[in-house]
Amino acid sequence: MAPLSLLVSVVLSSALAAVQGQSFDPNKAGPQSWDPAQVGTNTTTNTTYNNPIFTSNIGDPFMTRYSSGGEDWYLFTYSTNDNITLRRSKALTDNWDHAETRVVFNPNKTSGEPWSTDLWAPEIHDLNGTWYIIFTATPDFDAPPPLVDAMCPINCPAINHRMFVLASDGPDPWTANFSMKGMLNSYDQFAIDGTYFAHNGELYHIYSCWEQKYSAWPANLCITHMSNPWTVDSDLSERRIISVPNESWERVPYGRADTRLATNEGPQQLINPKTSQNFVIYSAARVDTPFYCLGMLELVGNDPMEYQSWRKHKEGCVFHQNTAAHVYGTGHASFTTSPDGSEDFIVYHAQTTPNPSANLYRTARTQKFTWNDDGTPNFPLAENGPFPVPAGQHGQKLATARSFARGDPALWGRVVQ
Repeated sequence: MAPLSLLVSVVLSSALAAVQGQSFDPNKAGPQSWDPAQVGTNTTTNTTYNNPIFTSNIGDPFMTRYSSGGEDWYLFTYSTNDNITLRRSKALTDNWDHAETRVVFNPNKTSGEPWSTDLWAPEIHDLNGTWYIIFTATPDFDAPPPLVDAMCPINCPAINHRMFVLASDGPDPWTANFSMKGMLNSYDQFAIDGTYFAHNGELYHIYSCWEQKYSAWPANLCITHMSNPWTVDSDLSERRIISVPNESWERVPYGRADTRLATNEGPQQLINPKTSQNFVIYSAARVDTPFYCLGMLELVGNDPMEYQSWRKHKEGCVFHQNTAAHVYGTGHASFTTSPDGSEDFIVYHAQTTPNPSANLYRTARTQKFTWNDDGTPNFPLAENGPFPVPAGQHGQKLATARSFARGDPALWGRVVQ
């Protein structure tokens, strides 16, 4: 249980349904109640904030920034399961429960369309002046026909999850309409948690994948090349697996001998702004356990499409649970900056219990991080706060924005995170 000063009451469903594979429904979890004075920015002083910054039950938080009409905004999206929702705020740490909200994609869940149910892990990116939303979904509520599920050595309800892309019809993501560009080619195989990776003027798709169509486990990280933000131009023989969950801390329980529940997912590009070192921060272990954490790959070669170009940080999680603070299951991160551009922040989801129910309750949180002398990110211990608010928050002049995590801005446009 979280500290009483932070978590006022937790009411868990008495009927804990069994969960299989990757299937969760945030709409069935909770509720949890929070003291508003302990959520986000302290509105009395505006100098400190507490975690969480968003108390709704969400996973897979993705935060970016944009400017429109002379105003600077944080733009936030996350897994709702049913639709693609955007929120925006001029402050990173103000209570996101009260932020402006806009639903930009709301499919008919009974349509049978391949993107109609279990929408997960949306991200929104400005590439060459057009906003693209990349997300994963399935047509069948993660309940494929039994004879399909039977093809897998372990049950695989998420077998029909694929990656999709929406595109805006204008430069302002808050007023633009978004339309379906189509499904990203994953060779008719499981694909979730996809992200863009930009490097040396080229664009890539990195996502969580199985080795074969009916593998079920482990969940690896795959990379393919893209000719544009909605088209993969690699064929299956050119797809590369760049990370396999073969470390003890990437498995549940720790050191498990077989690959069931062995997971690499939620990849996210992170670039050191001073050294230009390129990292992929990903989630490891299992999302519905307290051990869910962040791992790290570094691009050490010149070709992202070759697994030899990647080096895994094998010593353990680079960001993980803090049992003393009652923060568990820390994962699926994105990255942004303070309003003045001088500080770097990690945005992540976490649980408040070490024994979560089948349908998880996760909240969004953020903390400042720094950089080690060797150029790797130095992530903090997951904490509740209070912390100083980000530099430049609440009306101070915004410093020159820097392209934080998307590679070559000359090719891929103004991307501020």
